[in-house]
Amino acid sequence: MKIQQLRNATIIVEFAQHRVLVDPMLARQGALPPLRLFGARQRNPLVELPGAARDALQSVTHCLITHCQKGHFDHLDRAGAKWLRERQIPVICTPHDAEYLAQRGLKVQPLHADHEQPGAFLGGRIRTIRCTHGRGLVGRLMEHGVGYLIEMPGEPSLYLAGDTLLSEAVRACVREHRPEVSVVPAGGARFDLGGDIIMGIDEVLEFARLSGKAVVANHLEAISHCPTRRATLAAAAAGAGVALLVPQDGEVLSF
Repeated sequence: MKIQQLRNATIIVEFAQHRVLVDPMLARQGALPPLRLFGARQRNPLVELPGAARDALQSVTHCLITHCQKGHFDHLDRAGAKWLRERQIPVICTPHDAEYLAQRGLKVQPLHADHEQPGAFLGGRIRTIRCTHGRGLVGRLMEHGVGYLIEMPGEPSLYLAGDTLLSEAVRACVREHRPEVSVVPAGGARFDLGGDIIMGIDEVLEFARLSGKAVVANHLEAISHCPTRRATLAAAAAGAGVALLVPQDGEVLSF
């Protein structure tokens, strides 16, 4: 299995002949609106896609969406939807998102899986894991989406955490299923009011300790409400004696 970090939460996962694009945000730098009202109102994304993205995208066979409604353009933006629509890439998603994506002309393949029972996925199986995308008032306003636990023949098991804090559901997934590779959001995103809406440094390190397996941190240095820097996160992991992979945009990891 290979994982290529493109930008933010956008990655390509390679399982044998399948290359799965996850949560495509493909807009040019600065093409999307700010996510904070006060302070430096930076437009998003903060950076361009890496040079390797163009060639990497050409071989994509499927797309997988964790969440996309209520303005979550950092997981599916107009450029991403246009790219998928023009190429008629099969888009795998939860039943909750199926109609929303179909209305945008995408070739939707809803999953027959849930938090309790896995379903079929490209010759393997997949189950959804509940996300907690913020708590309190901000949590009530968010689209929480799901993470995915993917098990493919001859490949390491993979947990794509999606946009979530380190909740009990996330802990239970790690304890019960022991995923061999996990991809977790590490940007510590927050709006002008309320607390974090995804994991920050402390929760990522706690997740890595709980996992004891390969953990990949992303959702970094691409969106204006994510303050965590790669260098800061890597230094914190090293100081805590925690193994953590923090790929640069365009980097490919092999497992």
